[in-house]
Amino acid sequence: MNSTPEELDELGELERLLPAGPVERGLPSGRHSHHKDVLMQLIDRDRERETNGVRALPVPRPRLLSRPALVAGAVAVALAAGLTVGIGSGQHDGGGTATRPGASSTGGSDSRSDRRSAVATLGRIAAVALRTDVEVVGENQFVYVRSTTAGNEGVFEGPVKPGKPHERQVWFSQQAGATIDVGLIHEDGQDWPIEVGVVDGTDPKDAGIPAGIDRPTYAWLASLPTDPEALLKLLYKETPPDETRQDRGQAVFNEIGDLIGEQIIPPATAAAFYRAAALIPGVTELPDAIDAAGRHGIAIAREDTADGTRTEWIFDRASLDYLGERTVFSRDTERAKAGTVLFTSAVLERAVVGKRGQEPGERRRAGRS
Repeated sequence: MNSTPEELDELGELERLLPAGPVERGLPSGRHSHHKDVLMQLIDRDRERETNGVRALPVPRPRLLSRPALVAGAVAVALAAGLTVGIGSGQHDGGGTATRPGASSTGGSDSRSDRRSAVATLGRIAAVALRTDVEVVGENQFVYVRSTTAGNEGVFEGPVKPGKPHERQVWFSQQAGATIDVGLIHEDGQDWPIEVGVVDGTDPKDAGIPAGIDRPTYAWLASLPTDPEALLKLLYKETPPDETRQDRGQAVFNEIGDLIGEQIIPPATAAAFYRAAALIPGVTELPDAIDAAGRHGIAIAREDTADGTRTEWIFDRASLDYLGERTVFSRDTERAKAGTVLFTSAVLERAVVGKRGQEPGERRRAGRS
């Protein structure tokens, strides 16, 4: 069917709004098709509104979001980055491939010994998290996370072209009520507001996202059940489904990874996340992984067999502190060879600050609000 001139104009406008460069930077594995689907659904929804006489808001500039699902209105492109907490998730020596974790590693197999090892290690990590003092984050404050990250510079769903590590800073609002102003990302020398699009004629108060799994706040995280089984049941219920080829266990594993990567979490909740992760089928332990800052550690991993990728949470061997995350190809695919790093991150600093754009120690970039 031929497109009308109006449809061609609309498609041209959408093409101009989509990033000309990387489209996968910072997003954890499996998120990209989800965002594409959301984008198409929003386009269809807005065409319906126009057919019914409701003119949608002109499409805003794409927002670089850390987590998916913070979208409403005509189009908001979520690129982390996941997050994502992503997000999105070690560092390779420039060539785009990482050393295999070791001859004893099966790269995500679910053998009994690997399973027992992962469960035991997650129990130790949970015990450390429970003993860790964290600053309570107030409603009028922001969670600040500074990290090093690198992702795919290639085209969407095409051959992977690993990018260079760069600094990323995020600020997340802790407002209890629904809001369209979620926070801020500073990456690639630019500030990217994390906002929710508002349909023309809609009161912004009605378009806001409440605190929850799509906009986690410290208070919301503190309200979650700390019983691992109850928490896991809630996560399976609340986690947005990714593309149909990704199993729910992987989606929930990625969701927990997004949360532990770029949030400040109450100790009891953090411990419950790790114990809940131990209950997800397919979770294993790898003896060695490297984060985006070049730090070696042990990894808790899970393989997405459909994508041929493995997501790894990396922890310091001695302290069991969280270091970062990476996603690597666990087998040869049309997109990349086994061992190629799709996404990698390293958390360097977490803090509580009073304003969006403010850095710890009262350092502040001019022009930030």
